[in-house]
Amino acid sequence: MKIQGRNSVIEALKSDAITVNSLACEKGSDNGIVALARQKGVKITFVDKAVLDKMCSGGKHQGYVADVADFKYCELEDILSSSPTPFVVILDGLSDPHNFGSIIRACECAGADGIVISKNRQVAVNDTVLRVSAGAAAHVKIARVTNINNAIKQLQQSGVWVYALDMDGAEITSTNLTGPVALVIGSEGDGIAPYTKKCCDGVVSLKLKGKINSLNASVACGIALYEVVRQRG
Repeated sequence: MKIQGRNSVIEALKSDAITVNSLACEKGSDNGIVALARQKGVKITFVDKAVLDKMCSGGKHQGYVADVADFKYCELEDILSSSPTPFVVILDGLSDPHNFGSIIRACECAGADGIVISKNRQVAVNDTVLRVSAGAAAHVKIARVTNINNAIKQLQQSGVWVYALDMDGAEITSTNLTGPVALVIGSEGDGIAPYTKKCCDGVVSLKLKGKINSLNASVACGIALYEVVRQRG
């Protein structure tokens, strides 16, 4: 798996969750990124920009392309043990890697303790997700579970209140989110599965005033995350 761009490569080199196997740099590079890679014992090659362009069809490498091992997922218990008042995001069948990467970035910025995804019907952490997260994936715990509903029950048994984010719920600002809390975000097309919604402790919604009755999954998640941040002060 390859990641590209200055920020993504720097955060990958700093992270314990991502193993960088090798780094390709544009010829003439000799800076903090190269120094950090040398410090980490990463194999470095210096190549022409045209070679990097071929390695990354999008051409957004900014002079750096790293080959990394598959993303290292954590266990749900690792997220629960991160804080006495866990703040978790659960993704139910998200399929767009750009949305996933944006959600990871928002979660890191909002101080969420971790993200839970399913092994099925859910995009995994891939090179696009890593790039869109702008390095945030290196700092957010992500648990990949067999069954989302079982994970919700485990969170509840650990004292976490789980809320589905959906248009038919109570306005999110009227719900107390100051304690241990998890937000469930549905897929782009189908939303949250009916049984998964039933497993939750409640349903919350965002107040919409326009003619369109839904938001992009990553935008909705970001707004909901910062309502939790606001309530927690």
